[in-house]
Amino acid sequence: MLNDSRSQPRQARSLPYSCVTPETELHQLPYSPVRRGRRRTDTDGHEEIEMALVELYRETGKRDYLELAEQFIDVRGHKTLDTTNFGDSPYYQDATPVREETTVVGHAVRAVYLLAGVVDLYIETGEEALLTAALTQWESMTATKTYITGALGSRFVGEAFGDSYELPPDLAYGETCATIGNIMVSWRLLLATGESRFADAIERALYNLFAASTAVDRRGFFYNNPAQRRTALPAAPTDTRPNRADAPGTRPAWFECACCPSNVMRTIASLAAYVATRTGEAIQIHQYMPTTIQAAVSGGATRLDVVTDYPIDGTVTVTVAAAPGTDWAMEFRIPDWAEDASLLVNGVLSTFTVNELGYASVNRAWMPGDVVILRLPVKPRLTVAHPSVDAVRGTVAIERGPVVYAFEGIDQADGVDLNHVELLRDGELVEEVREDFLGQRAVVLTVPGRARDDAGWRGAGWKRREDVPPSCGQELRLVAIPYALWANRGPSAMRIFVPVEGTLA
Repeated sequence: MLNDSRSQPRQARSLPYSCVTPETELHQLPYSPVRRGRRRTDTDGHEEIEMALVELYRETGKRDYLELAEQFIDVRGHKTLDTTNFGDSPYYQDATPVREETTVVGHAVRAVYLLAGVVDLYIETGEEALLTAALTQWESMTATKTYITGALGSRFVGEAFGDSYELPPDLAYGETCATIGNIMVSWRLLLATGESRFADAIERALYNLFAASTAVDRRGFFYNNPAQRRTALPAAPTDTRPNRADAPGTRPAWFECACCPSNVMRTIASLAAYVATRTGEAIQIHQYMPTTIQAAVSGGATRLDVVTDYPIDGTVTVTVAAAPGTDWAMEFRIPDWAEDASLLVNGVLSTFTVNELGYASVNRAWMPGDVVILRLPVKPRLTVAHPSVDAVRGTVAIERGPVVYAFEGIDQADGVDLNHVELLRDGELVEEVREDFLGQRAVVLTVPGRARDDAGWRGAGWKRREDVPPSCGQELRLVAIPYALWANRGPSAMRIFVPVEGTLA
């Protein structure tokens, strides 16, 4: 999908239209590592400078910057950092050389920033070992260490990744900056490979944890983002700044450590760059939002106007406003959750196949006035976690399109305790579009459930399987809202994963 002269983040952000990554000729260098004995053997404590050094090299052409980035990556993993004051070598990603590491370990933000620098270095040097290492670690992280919301980091101590499948929802750390770091890594891997799974990861992160990190009034933020809240904790203080390891009942205006707001603003400022890319004969649309895409493709200027209410509605309308009149392809990401997607070209249903990269491609001589309509089924669905995630086995979450839903105590009937509810089997999920829900348009879901009466368990923390009392209690409809909107109406209990009746036995 992407051209041989691989697109780069700097130019994607600096385009006048900011929506399409251009073809550019980068400084392509054969990989030739400098001998370790000729360089210093120390490295940086909190990875991030690697990305900046590669960017400086791209701007200036001075190889010294690239070699310094390479040094920091080469030296890392040889236990060179002092761990006297805090942490251990894995905490700093300093226990295993980058090219040998198979998963993400330690401080979550450090780990994903390092991966972003590794992919940047690969793009400039072409060293396949770097790309292989980045892909291996990203795949392990996505499959075994990522929450359904896109959160990273399950341990408060060290703001760190845990073991594989260690994903307790109520103890999730999920630092906002870690998810932003994954967006940065996934974007680079998308540019390097053209594979839609990286755009899928960006979508999950953007619509869930990233969106949840900031209050709807834009006056507060979460540093860490829980995936379950058993009780309604006190609201955030207004006269002090909470410690970063605390997630109060509402979003504070500021934390003692305030890396997240600037990171959020940086992500918003660069958001347009994630929407689309181009190659010489095709435009790929990765994220669906109202926008205008301008690019030179197939030898001429092209403009696409995109109109959509996604993800509330799954219809994406693309109108060709300008085109060179030659053949080129319009390529649409088909999300991994989407079944039975359809494409109409000028009102006619188009037959398409999803290519090996995950995109539906329509190739023709596009003319001004042509209209393509992509329809994605954003209906609600039930999702279960990998059976090795012990913390949520026997429970389900609700997703609708790319949006993860949560049950918040404030929406439930009086007296309902979210710690004692379950969903009824085969219950119908009902959608309701609220035109002004917390100041925005949102889809709210209701699902048949039960407020369990657990009197049969009184005084007992466990029972023999054959002695488990039958599930009973008041049947009612439970209300679910987009996870991104929770904790905006005062402190409350909240959960994403809920048991299904009968799963205890």
